[in-house]
Amino acid sequence: MAENESGNGQGAATEQQGGEPQLGILAQYLKDLSFENPNAPQSMTIQGQPQINISVNVNANQMGDTDYEVTLELEAHAEHEGQVVFHVELVYAGVFRLVNIPEEMMGPAVLIECPRMLFPFARRILADATRDGGFPPLMLDPIDFAAMYAQRMQQAQASVGGEEGDQQAS
Repeated sequence: MAENESGNGQGAATEQQGGEPQLGILAQYLKDLSFENPNAPQSMTIQGQPQINISVNVNANQMGDTDYEVTLELEAHAEHEGQVVFHVELVYAGVFRLVNIPEEMMGPAVLIECPRMLFPFARRILADATRDGGFPPLMLDPIDFAAMYAQRMQQAQASVGGEEGDQQAS
């Protein structure tokens, strides 16, 4: 129990809460939003469906013993016949408090559950931005944050394994 105690009094609060795992949102906010429609008004009259590439990234920054800022980064780039139709970048973030989460579950809690809670809000902002830009709303399909986390862990293990192999070969 001494490991959970800190000089800021949060350890005492943790013990009073009975040791139940808790994940709470302290704040959520739009950190960055950029919408570009570089070929307007010609881009507004295209015939056919543009090709849309979407990228998703999740990052976390520990702010204290129990608080984490989690950012969900969404980027959509639409092209039609080599011309940019629109480009939108969104960074949506939240500050989360995680209390009594076992150490082995901290990564999944921060990088799966937190972005899962942020996603509906970010999805709506992205849809509104494309609609307000003169296009049909871009409605993202649900994102499998667990698969993203698993892929990130595999990449991390592969890079560590590669480094160990390099060291052993020396």
